[in-house]
Amino acid sequence: MADQKRDEGAVEALRSYAALAQAEFSRHHEAREEALRLSREIVRGSANSIRASHRGELKRAEELAAGVRALVRRLDDVREKHPKVFYGGFVEDALQEYVEAHATLALIRGTPLPGPCDLGVESRPYLNGLADTTGEIRRYILDGLRRDDFTRCEDLLDVMDEVYTHLVSMDYPDAVTGGLRRRTDMVRGVLERTRGDLTMALRQRRLEARLAAMEPEEQDDS
Repeated sequence: MADQKRDEGAVEALRSYAALAQAEFSRHHEAREEALRLSREIVRGSANSIRASHRGELKRAEELAAGVRALVRRLDDVREKHPKVFYGGFVEDALQEYVEAHATLALIRGTPLPGPCDLGVESRPYLNGLADTTGEIRRYILDGLRRDDFTRCEDLLDVMDEVYTHLVSMDYPDAVTGGLRRRTDMVRGVLERTRGDLTMALRQRRLEARLAAMEPEEQDDS
């Protein structure tokens, strides 16, 4: 009889533990699904904002970036209640895109870069997002060269150089920085290619100016 009661007690305890696990897994699953949905929307909105920035539609880019910022704020509840979901990887990837959109808009518009506190993100997604921004700035510089517009090319190259200088100083393991070292190597390649492209374009421009200055004025045949 006593053995039967012990067995019944063990069964009841197991049922209780299983119910707790079900509730815990259900909350975790719901939080993960919500975080995935928000992350996808953040990535999509950020990409559209970057696209608008390159098209010169800065007002539209700003509106899209503001919409993404509102989505990011909705992740605060996930970070507080479900940190394992928030730091699982995909949320930080989306936050990097968010940083990239805001940084790209600021640099193209010629306004100060927003910092991590301004954007409400931690250093890891901020620096990785800033690293990816250099690729967008290279694109903007090349678009300027194709239009024969050198107005801000050298200034933006200096910004890229400054970004690289700070990134390369972050000498910590990838587990701490989220793969920043690999992105820093990418930034170095982007920076050097852009420097070479801009140097060649400037030399060609100066050469064309000299040749134009050397051409004799056309004689008036009248």
